[in-house]
Amino acid sequence: QVQLVESGGGLVQPGGSLRLSCTMSRAILSTFWQYTMGWYRQAPGKQRELVATFTSDGSTNIADAVKGRFTISKNNSRKTIYLQMNNLKPEDTAVYYCSGTIGETTNWGQGTQVTVSS
Repeated sequence: QVQLVESGGGLVQPGGSLRLSCTMSRAILSTFWQYTMGWYRQAPGKQRELVATFTSDGSTNIADAVKGRFTISKNNSRKTIYLQMNNLKPEDTAVYYCSGTIGETTNWGQGTQVTVSS
């Protein structure tokens, strides 16, 4: 089973930026591209929600709440996806999770905390 490891979270002031990374391990390179990769987040007391994902045709799907501020990208050779987060707001505070879906199986990372506060 593949393993997803996130990094890059932390504490940032409103208006600041962070870049999250998620690297897939225990998967050969030729299978990484077969996964639909994405980012989700879960704030305290709320359900996990989609932030940004790649679609099956390679385009991106960005949640309205972060559109224009967050960008998802990937490096296939490194089996890594990124989430560039700009102009962060207190309401972006959450645990951010990386996901990788193939067929009907979704793998999740352990999550990385992002806190936006002055």
